[in-house]
Amino acid sequence: MSQFIINRRKFLTIAGVAASAIPLSGCDAFDSLLSGQSPVRDFLASANGLTYRAHRALIGADTLAPEFAASEIRQGQRPNGSTDPADAGYLALKDAAFSSYRLVVGGLVEKPASFSLAELRNMPARTQITRHDCVEGWSCIAKWTGVPLHRILDEARVRPEARFVVFHCYDTMNLGLQGAVPYYESIDLIDARHPQTLLAYGCNDQVLAVANGAPLRVRIERQLGYKMAKYIKGIEVVSSLAPFGSGKGGFWEDLGYEWYGGI
Repeated sequence: MSQFIINRRKFLTIAGVAASAIPLSGCDAFDSLLSGQSPVRDFLASANGLTYRAHRALIGADTLAPEFAASEIRQGQRPNGSTDPADAGYLALKDAAFSSYRLVVGGLVEKPASFSLAELRNMPARTQITRHDCVEGWSCIAKWTGVPLHRILDEARVRPEARFVVFHCYDTMNLGLQGAVPYYESIDLIDARHPQTLLAYGCNDQVLAVANGAPLRVRIERQLGYKMAKYIKGIEVVSSLAPFGSGKGGFWEDLGYEWYGGI
């Protein structure tokens, strides 16, 4: 089992780097590998399900990811993915130092809500020093500060039929001839309620930088970095991921990445 998971992770790293070139270059060279019923997509789907079930069976819902000492922070947090969204709505917020920003929370909740950045900063916070592991093969230790996502979910009172949390983001990604699509990501309620899952507004004792997802990004410390959506516009609690994108659970997942990026 362990050998299989290690080999699978290496395969997914290679596949992920290849897939990441698609929106950047507008190239469709990998479409035949990552779409339809191709063997590569079938392998990714079956391996992803195996890892998800194994993690859920072997790792407790509240088991913490490793945390580190401040002395182990060697550099600033390395940016990943989008670093400076050009969307008009985001630019207007950035020009006003995010003073009019509001996080919208809706979907399968009893009490839909929205929160300003000031309101989020006034909630009970958590600070943690954790390692960001990227599917491209690099890692970076940083100190994150934010409000635990479970506090937001408790405020909104999640309905019993809910299964997932979808993060809607301000940035869009260019898919070449297919045009630009809004970035989104999702996790299940187990990870959403994990004590280390934060809506982070601070990094390394500084206000979160634009390159790292300002004003708000999610930290999901038991998963790979591409799961940690940046520039969060809103949170939607849902029972199914089918209505979003291609129904795979996230922008990168729609291109062939695994939905569960557990580490």
